[in-house]
Amino acid sequence: MTTIAYKDGVIAYDSRQTRGGAIVSDDCLKCQIVDGVSFFLSGAVCDEKALIAAYFGTPSPVPVECSGYAVHDGKLLMVGHDDKTGVWKQELDPTNPDAIGSGSAYALAAMDMGASAEDAVRAAMKRDIYTGGKVRTVQIARDH
Repeated sequence: MTTIAYKDGVIAYDSRQTRGGAIVSDDCLKCQIVDGVSFFLSGAVCDEKALIAAYFGTPSPVPVECSGYAVHDGKLLMVGHDDKTGVWKQELDPTNPDAIGSGSAYALAAMDMGASAEDAVRAAMKRDIYTGGKVRTVQIARDH
């Protein structure tokens, strides 16, 4: 999987891509921009296009095994998919740190102790075998 963390207007994420128990790449870009919406997704890479399509109104006929963040018009959203309702979107409080992915518990604990989103991903990299490579960051607009 991955670790994607949000704090103080910054999304940070690692660059490791895995398949099963193997590292496929430590230089994977995990930010996809489609029609002005930035997606930061975790889970099955093969399902990312289906989740993005569902986000824009094209339902998936099969289960989608990924979720993540979307930044749409400056708002931070958690996005996912389930069998009953299809795509779901939940606006997140921009003042509240958040993390998703296999290293999310490590990242959240690090942010609780004062770490930035970037440092939280680095903390997750120490313990989560599915988080690694480079740490990339994206500044998003924040409403105050």
